[in-house]
Amino acid sequence: MNTSHTVRQYMTPDVISFKPETDVHNAIDTLLKFRISGAPVLNDVGDVVGVLSIKDCLKVAFGASYHREPAGRVSEIMSYPVHMIDADSDIVEVAEHFLNSQYRRFPVTSDGHLVGVISRYDVLRALTELW
Repeated sequence: MNTSHTVRQYMTPDVISFKPETDVHNAIDTLLKFRISGAPVLNDVGDVVGVLSIKDCLKVAFGASYHREPAGRVSEIMSYPVHMIDADSDIVEVAEHFLNSQYRRFPVTSDGHLVGVISRYDVLRALTELW
C-alpha cells in the first residue's frame, strides 16, 4: 500500500467556523444548512479554541425544547481542548486517529494556522484510492 498521501490532498479547505460568542441557534441553523456534523470555533485572531458538534447542539436543543432552557453561546457548549491534525500528516495515520476516537472530523493546521478540516468521509475516500 502506498502511504505517501497527505491530509492536505483530501481535506476540505473551505472551512465553516464559528466565533465563541455566536448564538447557538444560529450555529445550529448553519450546521443544518450545510449538512455538516461540526465546525471549529475560532477566537478573534483565528486560533482554534474549540469544536462545536451536532452532539453538543443536541444537548442544547433537548434542554431548550423539553426543559425550556435558554440556548446561550457556542463557547458555553463547545468541546475543548481540540485535537488538531497537521496538513502534512500521512492519511493512514489519520485513519488510525479516527479509529481510536469518537470524533467525526478534525481541524487541520499548517504552521499553526487553520487550513482545513478532515472528516471520516475524506479519509475513507483516500483509503479507497490507496487500496
